[in-house]
Amino acid sequence: MEKGLIRRLLPLLILGAGSLPAVAQTAPLPRGADKAPEAIRPWLGAWELELAGASRSCTVTLGAEAAGSMHRLRFPATCRRALPVLDTATAWALTVDGRPRITDDTGKELVSFQSGTAETGLDGKGSDGKTYRLASRNHSRIAPQTAQDRAGTAARRITVVDPATAPAPETLPGRYVLMRQQNREACRLVLSAPSTDGHRPAAFEGLCPDTGLTIFDPVGWRYTGGRLTLVARRGHGTDLVFENGQWRKDPAVGAPLLMRKLAP
Repeated sequence: MEKGLIRRLLPLLILGAGSLPAVAQTAPLPRGADKAPEAIRPWLGAWELELAGASRSCTVTLGAEAAGSMHRLRFPATCRRALPVLDTATAWALTVDGRPRITDDTGKELVSFQSGTAETGLDGKGSDGKTYRLASRNHSRIAPQTAQDRAGTAARRITVVDPATAPAPETLPGRYVLMRQQNREACRLVLSAPSTDGHRPAAFEGLCPDTGLTIFDPVGWRYTGGRLTLVARRGHGTDLVFENGQWRKDPAVGAPLLMRKLAP
């Protein structure tokens, strides 16, 4: 392309670029939002704090990180000029009715919201006597956990075991029934007493029709801190904890597994 033509087209290109529609920027969710307590999850992220009856507003971020007994609040330094009520604001917390309030680092309330929801926005009063609105706009919002989500999170959590109340190591060798459902035998397993070299063998008693268990193929076991681990032929393990007179896979993710010792 000739240089003269480029010079003639350049103003048009610049004008064309300037006429492109602006793309709305969406702030990412704050650090730790995915692991935050359920009560604060709907409020985490960026919001527009607006002064009622004025054109002034500011983007504030309700963070998940702890700030004493509250949570971290972030906003650009220019917000202190646009909304002087934020001059000493550093944190946020929930009111007794579950709505956010903006505070300073001593817990003094600067803006509290009395009505509205996370979906529709909130209206409230500032310590300066003015009315403020907290609106979500196009900012990211973390979805509240469903009952199914909470169940899944609980299932993935490792059970804390008190070794003092767990079965004694010497009681573990013996014959066991392996179950996928309560009182429905899938296979039988023998945990042998430790050998002189410390090896603890495990093996099926007879044939095991359960495909998952045969693929796992337990060949050993170990016991530490009240947690029983079945060791597969390939070296990986499955942990079990003792509850209600039997062993249960822990954490309880994937296919269930129960193990009950048979009488001698």
